[in-house]
Amino acid sequence: LDIVAIATNTKDRADLTCLAVENGVKAVMTDKPMAHTLEESDRMVKTCAEAGVPLLCGATTTNHPSFTIARDLIGSGAIGEVVSMDVADVLAQHQNWSYFLDSKPLWVSGVGDTPRRELGSSEFGGQGIMVAEEGVVVHFRSGAPGLRLTGTAGEMLRGAPLEWRLWQDIETSSGVKRVEVPWPEPVIGMYNRVVHGLSDVIDCLEGRLDEPKNSGRTVAVALEVEIALCLSSSMGGAKVDIPIEDRSMGLHYDWFR
Repeated sequence: LDIVAIATNTKDRADLTCLAVENGVKAVMTDKPMAHTLEESDRMVKTCAEAGVPLLCGATTTNHPSFTIARDLIGSGAIGEVVSMDVADVLAQHQNWSYFLDSKPLWVSGVGDTPRRELGSSEFGGQGIMVAEEGVVVHFRSGAPGLRLTGTAGEMLRGAPLEWRLWQDIETSSGVKRVEVPWPEPVIGMYNRVVHGLSDVIDCLEGRLDEPKNSGRTVAVALEVEIALCLSSSMGGAKVDIPIEDRSMGLHYDWFR
């Protein structure tokens, strides 16, 4: 088989992913969330990486081609060096901030987490910050936009799934001003998270892409940050270092997951 889609609930997803790779599949697509525990996500990422198998974990907005445009803009220096990100929530089953993170998380501090919900979810429901190795700070805060990336020479913001805005520092007669400029390419075409994710997987198989935008690697990063935020909030906002030593730690999800 070329591509296997694992659309089970979360419980056995890690085992089935690794079993598929062991039996020679060339790519794996899973539903979201990726896994319950850090050990499971570690195993999925390691198994796929060692076999050279692209791993896509979920049909999310990150699969949309406009995220590639945003990433390319950052790479070209359109907003300078990224120094911070703002997002409304951390949810590892529907993250997009980790796609733009180029260094490893170092520590988090979280507050205001909510108790496990009636439907079963223990996903982080509070606010917090994450600091990465190269100094980038990610703010998880209520009321934030879908994603705001702030750089030394500009900003970009994603609101609705196909809505991107760009600000750049421009030299004017009254000095440098941060002004909004047109997004360089129209964000057009269909919006289908599954189809765009499949397109990424095919691009990987045919050598045009190193990994899917919503890769298992980036989702695993978000999962560990979310678990660390839950842990921090349970300790009154205490600093929690990453990586987390206890890899058996994890999250519960709504019963239908």
